[in-house]
Amino acid sequence: MALPFFYFSDGFSQKKILILNEETSKHIVQVLRMQVGEKLQLTDGKGNLVTVEIADNNRKKCVVNIVEPPTTNLQPPTSNTTIAISLLKNTNRFEWFLEKATEMGVNTIVPLICERTEKQHLKIERQHSILISAMLQSQQCRLPELKEPVKYKSFVENADYGRKFIAHCEAEENKVQLSSQLQQIATSKLILIGPEGDFTKQEIELALKNNFTPVALGNTRLRTETAAIVAACLLTQF
Repeated sequence: MALPFFYFSDGFSQKKILILNEETSKHIVQVLRMQVGEKLQLTDGKGNLVTVEIADNNRKKCVVNIVEPPTTNLQPPTSNTTIAISLLKNTNRFEWFLEKATEMGVNTIVPLICERTEKQHLKIERQHSILISAMLQSQQCRLPELKEPVKYKSFVENADYGRKFIAHCEAEENKVQLSSQLQQIATSKLILIGPEGDFTKQEIELALKNNFTPVALGNTRLRTETAAIVAACLLTQF
């Protein structure tokens, strides 16, 4: 039977004793009712995993001892995938995307503020908790990096990636299906996903000027969060 699995943000290199935060301690002691001597696993969200044993099952500050050397560099990304997505007015839909993107192994998420973006603020602490929950639920050891919201123009002009795509709904002669571009493996991949109402023509032109490849994600018009999930599903496989 798999050991219970938790997130420990402070890291555990060169340590033998760890003190868990109150939220994790409560779950271990009050929900799972774990006792002194029982084992569990901790990840730092950076690809490292360690097995520990409960030394003091205090519900506010559970103390654990490391009983095995950490396993390092688990699930190394073969190709870093970044999804830059416009913030959504509907917070629930944006949070749904964060959860599913984490499950699929997206490495970095960049909230964009575009010309048609209606909401320009993000509750980073809450969103970070959603990423952690999704990482643990999907039994992964790497936590996606969630950036602070950034203006579209600034991000596009400074984006440095092996492959860069922009998904939009405008009719364009040079636009291709994203699925047809995946044979060209790159060490890092980025795709821009626009807001409800799509990118403006000026935003599309700016991306093309900065060497983004225009792509389609299928033959139907997708919601922002659906488009981002389709892109994540395709890009994380290569």
